[in-house]
Amino acid sequence: MDQKIDAIRTYLLRARLPEALGWSQGRVDSCETLLVQVVADDGSEGWGECAGVGAVNQAAVHEFFAPLLIGRDPARVDALWHTLWQASQPWGRRGVLPAALSGLDIALWDLRGKALGLPVSEMMGGRLRDRVPCYATGLYFRDRPETEIIPLLIQEAEGYVEAGYRAIKAHIGRNLSYDVALLRALRTALPDVWLLADAGHGYNLSEAQYIGRVMGEHGYYWFEDPISQERPEQLRQLADLTGLSIACGKSEQTLFGFQSLLATGGVSYAEPNVTYCGGLSEAIRIRAVAAALGVIITPHTGSSTTMIGLAAALHFLASTFRHPGRAEATISLLERNGLPNPLRDAIFSIPLEVDDGSAQVPTLPGLGVVLDMSEMRSFCISEQETRG
Repeated sequence: MDQKIDAIRTYLLRARLPEALGWSQGRVDSCETLLVQVVADDGSEGWGECAGVGAVNQAAVHEFFAPLLIGRDPARVDALWHTLWQASQPWGRRGVLPAALSGLDIALWDLRGKALGLPVSEMMGGRLRDRVPCYATGLYFRDRPETEIIPLLIQEAEGYVEAGYRAIKAHIGRNLSYDVALLRALRTALPDVWLLADAGHGYNLSEAQYIGRVMGEHGYYWFEDPISQERPEQLRQLADLTGLSIACGKSEQTLFGFQSLLATGGVSYAEPNVTYCGGLSEAIRIRAVAAALGVIITPHTGSSTTMIGLAAALHFLASTFRHPGRAEATISLLERNGLPNPLRDAIFSIPLEVDDGSAQVPTLPGLGVVLDMSEMRSFCISEQETRG
């Protein structure tokens, strides 16, 4: 049955965190995201999510993109993506417009899956696995003396292990002495766990070399965003000097951005955020470039990401073939923030649970997530609609 896009609605959500969290670029005491709802003329709907500054993304959705979508056939997902991308060329090839486009694109995939009665992963080339292993992200800085923070973070990490996670990512980039102490303490406490560390672009090259040597001595799995990605040749230099696997890409967008980032050969793990990089349609193209360059895809999900963004990343990874690969290769990991997030935990009727370190790929049509609209609106600070 033919459909037409009748309305586009957005919901800007914000919630206070139980405790302020810090990383190398600052601190946050709340989580915020923008949900996008694309409604067809038969009443069916698809949901997406945009990472970034919610109010700015909301303006981009309604003032720039929505008029280009109203009345169009939502089944033409890739054609609509290119229509929106082409319109954004003079004004925003990076930043806000690709982020806003991401939420709309995910919503169109969700709507199309519901129309066909298929999970999104089955439409992305076919599901390769029913469960996807996850790593727990957490271990952020706290507003406490450093001597108190590390024991607290060790307890947090041990909790993730008890919950079944076999891989954990810590946040570093506070200062060199703190970072070294945390890296060593984590390995001592968790000798058999895959440990990852994210510096959030917090070091210069010489600092990253120093921290990288410590990580190498303690068997860390990857070094994420060690330095600015604006000079990808330095990522290659760092990888060569330390022998570490470099993960990068959560703040990169589009096929072209990833092509430039990965071309120097310094990145082993590419981390597209499907709610920011250009959506699922662009993530499919990014993974093709990564495969051609021998880079492993492992999607990023942010601390504010709801079940919509998580489900989109989960479907994407479930349909991603690891290349290069081998018959018994460990498949790529999905990032799952381990700390409380009301926007993720409270507004969905069917939670996306991690059991024994892995997540079940949703089997319902579309993304397979069900929102509790009443609960969602309790966190909504701005709701907007565009109609034809």
